[in-house]
Amino acid sequence: MPAKRPSDQLAFRYRPADSVAGVTRSTAQRLAKALGVDETQAIHLALHEMAVRVLPQYEADNGPLTETQLRQIRKLAGKVDTSHVRSSLFDT
Repeated sequence: MPAKRPSDQLAFRYRPADSVAGVTRSTAQRLAKALGVDETQAIHLALHEMAVRVLPQYEADNGPLTETQLRQIRKLAGKVDTSHVRSSLFDT
């Protein structure tokens, strides 16, 4: 394993009390124990969970379809048979 560069590391300070802005070391230790990992891994798991919730998980597209694109899609899709229902979400 290559040696870690100083820029690959981050000083991390626990908060004196648990709040929405951070946790105490005691809370981090309890969380790590509950997850069966060390404190560093618990921090990585928390950051990963936040990244999944906050950051887009896909490439940004070019925005809404144009009317021309919608017409092309409708033409390619063809007519949809709506004369009968194959299933229902509700008991009848």
